[in-house]
Amino acid sequence: MRAIVLVGGFGTRLRPLTLSAPKQMLPIGGVTMLERVVAKLAQFGVEEVVLSLGYQPDAFSTEFPDQTCAGVRLIYAVEPEPLDTAGAIRFAAEAAGLRERILAVNGDVLTDLDVADLWAQHERFGGEATIALTPVEDPSRYGVVPIDEHGRVEAFIEKPAPGTAPSNWINAGTYVLEPSVLDRIPPGRKVSIERETFPQLVADRTLYAVQSDAYWIDAGTPAAYLQAHLDLLDGRRGEFAVAIDPTARIDADAKVSRSMIGPGVVVAGGTTVVDSVVMAGARIDAGCRIERSIIGARASIGAACELDELTVVGFDEDVPAGTTASGGSLPPPESW
Repeated sequence: MRAIVLVGGFGTRLRPLTLSAPKQMLPIGGVTMLERVVAKLAQFGVEEVVLSLGYQPDAFSTEFPDQTCAGVRLIYAVEPEPLDTAGAIRFAAEAAGLRERILAVNGDVLTDLDVADLWAQHERFGGEATIALTPVEDPSRYGVVPIDEHGRVEAFIEKPAPGTAPSNWINAGTYVLEPSVLDRIPPGRKVSIERETFPQLVADRTLYAVQSDAYWIDAGTPAAYLQAHLDLLDGRRGEFAVAIDPTARIDADAKVSRSMIGPGVVVAGGTTVVDSVVMAGARIDAGCRIERSIIGARASIGAACELDELTVVGFDEDVPAGTTASGGSLPPPESW
């Protein structure tokens, strides 16, 4: 199997973190988000990945200079302009010279989906494309995909109004695509696979789907990004992640619980860190309380700060002593 991984977005939902790095270069439990995505693909037999790049493409080549990630060969395809999901897939396939069946994956989705099984199911269906589906409590943020008893997709309903969705099974962002699907995508312009390409396939009765309750999370928001770490710490993915990097310095009088502490982090005495992520090189001075928050790399949190309710601190940000924040971001959006 060869895969295209879409990593070209601006990551606006994760700002201010993504002002400094593409979201797939943000850490998830000690390695980048991209490495977690690619490692899982490799587990099920993917041997080559084409990265569809756009925003800050040099960050990827700098992180993976030998063009390998988790033992998988990488090919870089840099869009000249944003082409949306379908446009990006076609561009990446052409750049890499792919004219066979491919796997396409959203690069901000962390999942334990068995893509080899999805590939096999696609062969059994005999259609043009097969997409993975996952159940969610609130489908209004996603593309809802009702199917018939044979697995054929009956409709593709993108972001239905709350309470109107015919099902809670949504597009999980992993697709098996025949070359004919790429031929349907007009070249050189923005094309959404969810809003344009998939509805065409539904109309021609050549789109199928496979429901899976495997672990799945769209890590593109602060809440989900934090939850992805907590799921690792809680062992929800079958692997308990090391919570505190061995190079971090935690004062004996500090309390850290259910939190991911990156390399070189310093946590001073009298500070409490709960249900949070503290990235590499950050410093938290004495007497702080950090709860359900995300501290960017090399940020400095002054003494006696209280940050909670998904406060997000950007890379290299200096937070003055005594700052109190519940939610929102530091720096605030108006200063970006």
